[in-house]
Amino acid sequence: MRDLPEGVTIETVFLVEVPYTPDARQRRPALRREHLARIARLRREGIVIEAGGATDFSKAVLLIRAPAAEEAIALIEADVYTSGGVWHSPTAVEYGRVVPDPSAG
Repeated sequence: MRDLPEGVTIETVFLVEVPYTPDARQRRPALRREHLARIARLRREGIVIEAGGATDFSKAVLLIRAPAAEEAIALIEADVYTSGGVWHSPTAVEYGRVVPDPSAG
């Protein structure tokens, strides 16, 4: 891309937002260990770039490498937080992630 400075690329990933359910505070503790272990594994594998939840329990936000939005959503739907009633109704949009080349000065 001509409009990018040398040493910078844009990686297309998915920005996933997933609201907490009204009773997430009560449901989360029993599922948290399993959920966090899975997210950590997906981060090590490079599938999840970033993940975290708003401290007001409004939503979680994840940056996910996937070929399509549907696959990013499927990753969330397979999580114990979704099946356990902590999360619901995830959405995913393409997100342009700025990636600097570490060797570029």
